[in-house]
Amino acid sequence: MIFLDVTQASRSPHFSGLNRVSACLRSAGSDVVTPIRWREWSGELGPGDCFLTSELFSDEERPGIRTWLARRGGRAVAVFHDAIPLRQPQIAWARSVGRHAAYVKLLAEFDDVLAVSADSARDLDELWRWQGVVPRARIGVITLGADGLGQPRGVPPATMPPRNVVAVGILEPRKNQTVLLDAAERLWRRGRLFRIVVVGRVNPHFGGPIARRVAALGRRYPGLVVHEARLDDVRLAERLDGARCTAFPSLAEGCGLPVLESLWAGRPCLCGDVAAIRESAVGGGCEVLLPHDVAAWEQALERMLFDDAHWRMRMREATERRLPRWSGTIASVLQACRGHRVAAGTGV
Repeated sequence: MIFLDVTQASRSPHFSGLNRVSACLRSAGSDVVTPIRWREWSGELGPGDCFLTSELFSDEERPGIRTWLARRGGRAVAVFHDAIPLRQPQIAWARSVGRHAAYVKLLAEFDDVLAVSADSARDLDELWRWQGVVPRARIGVITLGADGLGQPRGVPPATMPPRNVVAVGILEPRKNQTVLLDAAERLWRRGRLFRIVVVGRVNPHFGGPIARRVAALGRRYPGLVVHEARLDDVRLAERLDGARCTAFPSLAEGCGLPVLESLWAGRPCLCGDVAAIRESAVGGGCEVLLPHDVAAWEQALERMLFDDAHWRMRMREATERRLPRWSGTIASVLQACRGHRVAAGTGV
């Protein structure tokens, strides 16, 4: 039996990337996984059983997990997202920085740790070396699915979609919405009219300045900037269907799931030039831009929104390329749960 840890996802009201991964693993593996919450679970594993988690945790949040890992009877497999709090602490919440080092050490006690990108796998290996840890765990790489919104694969639309841009991500410095807003304002000042829909809650610790920037632009350009803090999967799919492209200018990611989901919807994506995002962007349908180059974002937005031939080319790339599915992701995860090494997961 495979016990899937949904401790955080089962009680969180947020539509975060981590919660989406947990939900998609649960859905894709519905016939083989049993959801559990740590404090309510006996912790008993028999021969052939496996504990699986894609959540972040500590000894405080999962009381006794360190001792349990040392004494468990079956296998333990974890999905690893990123090392951003340790690699780039200047753009992370202080509490995240503080707990991430302990979390990474706990991961070393698992049987397998499955990174969501090759970039994250390299980071984890380097962090263990830096910590002086000799891990029990093997590192594998899986690819997250693009079909997590539960919608059919996008097809070329019969008519040109509205000039709308959707930007998904919590409002905080790491997601770098400022460069997108600055580029958009330059275009609006030149009379180029289009709409940006910003989808994401405000980080309560340091998202305030970005939220105020969004609000100020909304007052200056009514109807051109829309902030929707909470959207479920159905409504997010509707926003993607009603957009010409998406924008994801993030400074750091473990994978960049919004890029994959944009491509699944058949919408090209303008995205930040960081290693983990490039892994998803290669193959067509994306334009990779330096995260702080406002002029480059301005030009890319204008081309995508107002050059119909260019948009059609990128849209065809997005709809024709092969994309990973969650059925492939869970197949790779189950390999690890059964004791097989996962060197790389395609999920296609």
